[in-house]
Amino acid sequence: MAAVSAAARLRLRILLVVCGVVGALLLRPGEASVHEYRGLGFLSKGNAFILHAGSEGLYAPVSPANATAEDDEDAAAVVDAFIRFDKIIFRRPDDAAKETGSAMVQILVFEIEDREMIGGSAYGGQKAICCTSDLAKLGACTEGSVIYRPSQVNPGWPQLFVASFDGSDSIATLASRTIPITKTGMYNMYFIHCDPSLAGVEIEGKTIWKNPTGYLPGRMAPLKNFFEFMSFAFVLLGIYWFYQYMKFWREVLPLQNCITLVITLGMFEMALWYFEYAEFNETGVRSKGITFWAVTFGTVKRTVARVIILIVSMGYGVVRPTLGGLTSKVVMLGGTFFLATEILELVENLGTVNDLSGKARLFLVYPVAILDAAFILWIFISLAKTLDKLWARRSMAKLDIYRKFTIALAVTVLVSVGWIGYEIYFKSTDVFNERWQYAWIIPAFWHVLSFSLLCVIAYLWAPSQNSMRFTNDASENFDREDSLSLIRPGPIASKNGWSLSSSPDTKASKNIRVTSFDGDEENKSE
Repeated sequence: MAAVSAAARLRLRILLVVCGVVGALLLRPGEASVHEYRGLGFLSKGNAFILHAGSEGLYAPVSPANATAEDDEDAAAVVDAFIRFDKIIFRRPDDAAKETGSAMVQILVFEIEDREMIGGSAYGGQKAICCTSDLAKLGACTEGSVIYRPSQVNPGWPQLFVASFDGSDSIATLASRTIPITKTGMYNMYFIHCDPSLAGVEIEGKTIWKNPTGYLPGRMAPLKNFFEFMSFAFVLLGIYWFYQYMKFWREVLPLQNCITLVITLGMFEMALWYFEYAEFNETGVRSKGITFWAVTFGTVKRTVARVIILIVSMGYGVVRPTLGGLTSKVVMLGGTFFLATEILELVENLGTVNDLSGKARLFLVYPVAILDAAFILWIFISLAKTLDKLWARRSMAKLDIYRKFTIALAVTVLVSVGWIGYEIYFKSTDVFNERWQYAWIIPAFWHVLSFSLLCVIAYLWAPSQNSMRFTNDASENFDREDSLSLIRPGPIASKNGWSLSSSPDTKASKNIRVTSFDGDEENKSE
C-alpha cells in the first residue's frame, strides 16, 4: 500500500509540473514575427549592455521596391519585405534620470555577413562594443556610441538608430520607421546602451518582421508548403487504409484498429500544423490554441506509434494472446515518453520563434533521447525472440512478414542515426545560422521518415480476407498448415490394401480418414 501511495503521489507531481509548464506557456505573450518587448532586461557583455531583440531569415522580394526608411508607419505598404519599429519606448527610473541627465539607447540592425563590422578591440576578454575614451581620442568613434564600420558588401549596412533621454526625461521614444529588405539574409537586431546608470531601463513596444510571402520567419516559411504536402500524403494513405478497413471490416484485428488510430492522428496533426502556419503567416502572431493541439496530436501519435511497434515486436496477437505482466511496463514507458515529448515540443513551439537554435532546451532533449533509445533496444530484443518462435513453429507466412518488418525497422534506425550525425554536424558548423534557408529540412525529414515507416506497417498489416489467420487464436492451426505444406506426403499404401491420405486441412486433433476398397468410410481419431 505504501508503494502504491508513493507511485500515486509521484504521478500527481508529474501531472502538476506538466500543467504548470503548459499554463505558463499558454499565458506568456506571443513572440513571433511580431516581436513584443515587455519585462526584458539588458545583459552586460564586455563594456556594453545588450538586449537581443530578434533574429530572423528574411528573403528579398523578386522585384525590390524602391523604398527608403521613413518616419511613417504606412511606408511598409510599399515594401514586400521589411523590419518595422512600432512604438518603441524606453523608460528609466526617475532617480537615474535626475542623476545622469542625457543618455541614449542605440538600436543596431545588421545582416549576419556583416558581423565582423561590429565592435572593436578586445575588452575584458570580449570584443568591445562601446567606444571608449581612448578610441575617441584617436578619432575612431564617438565616446559612448556603438562601434561599427560600414559594410563593403552591403551598402548602407549595418544600420544604427538612437533613442535619446533628453535632460532629466524618464522616457525615450524611438520614432516609428520601416527598414526595407533588399537582400536575402539572416538579420539581427540588438538594443544596446553604454551607460551603467541605465541598467534598470525598461522597454515597451514591438518590431514587425515580414517576408515577401508573409510574416513567417524565413526558416519556417518552407514548412507551410511542406505540411500542406504531408496533409495530402496522409489523405492518400487514409483513403487506402480506410478502403481496406471498410472492405474487410469483419476481419479487422485490434492491432489494425491501433494503426487506424495512428493514421487518423497523423491526418489531424498535419492539418493542424498547416493551419497554424497559415494563420501565423497571415497575422504574424502564433495561435497558442492551434499550436497546443497540433503539438498534442503529434505527441500522442508518436507515443502510440512506438507502443504499437513494441507490442507488434513482442508478437502480440500473433504468437501470444496477451502481454501478461509486461503491460504495465509498456504503459509506463509510453506514458513517460509522452510527458517528456509533450513538454519538449511545447517549449520549442510555444516559446520564442527567433531563427536561432535554443541551447537552453538541451536539458529537455536528453530524456526524450534516452526514452527513444529504450524503445529501440526493447523493440529489437523482442523482435529477435518473436522471430525465433516463428521459426521454431515453422510459421512461414508470419515469419516472412516479421522479416520484412525487421528490415524496415533496421533501415529506419540506421537512417535515423545517420541523420542525427548530419544534424549535429549541420548545427555545429553553422554557429551563426548562415545556412538558415536549409534548416527546415531537418524537422521535415523526421516527419517523412516516420510517415514512410507508417506506410510500410500499413502495407504489411492491411486488413484483408486472410487477416484472422494471423491472430494468435488461429496460430496453432496455421502453424500446422505451414509445416505440413512443406512435406505434403502422398497416399500411403498399407499391407492390408488400405490407403491413408494426409492433407494440410486435417484438424489439430490429427483426424485420419480411412477409406476401404468397398467405398465405406469411417473417421478415426488418435
